[in-house]
Amino acid sequence: METVRHSEHTLKTALISENPRLVSQYEKLDAGERRLLNEAFKPDHDLFGPITLHSQSDWIISHPEAPQDFEQFFSDPYRKAPSPDKRSIYIQCIGSLGNTRIISEEYIKWLKGYCEAFFYGLTVKLLEPVPVSATRCSFRVNDNTQNLQIHAGHILKFLKKKKPEDAFCVVGITMIDLYPRDSWNFVFGQASLTDGAGEVDR
Repeated sequence: METVRHSEHTLKTALISENPRLVSQYEKLDAGERRLLNEAFKPDHDLFGPITLHSQSDWIISHPEAPQDFEQFFSDPYRKAPSPDKRSIYIQCIGSLGNTRIISEEYIKWLKGYCEAFFYGLTVKLLEPVPVSATRCSFRVNDNTQNLQIHAGHILKFLKKKKPEDAFCVVGITMIDLYPRDSWNFVFGQASLTDGAGEVDR
């Protein structure tokens, strides 16, 4: 077991920028928002708390990536940003999300609230839930797990067609396993940056 922990110096190096556009945005924040960001530099703060790696198969260990600071993220030419006419995140539920309607509704209520807090400033809207059959996606039964799985790429095509005009993005949520191609065992989710669509298996 291993713990990844970042020092205050590391966090400040990664998060503080002299980019004029970022400085200008920071200056527009109110006192509470600035206080929240400043507290993030503390190593024991919830925003950047220690990450426990339980085995060599954990994602961080098994999928090493080059480090990226906030300015690099901000300057990425492929990064999409909301515009005045596209400031809504749409959530599309696919299939049942729980054993009962109440469980599904409670989960969606929680998810909507989480997205509104995490993507502060954007509006989160719910599309009418649809059964899996409405997506017309391919499916299979996994040989190893015997679980039903639906094709992630086909779900993306469905979401792209359902994406409203004012959507920054549309996200599909399902409790059913996903697979991107026949040679893969499964995938947690898949997204298209250019189409502003993605789906996750919860």
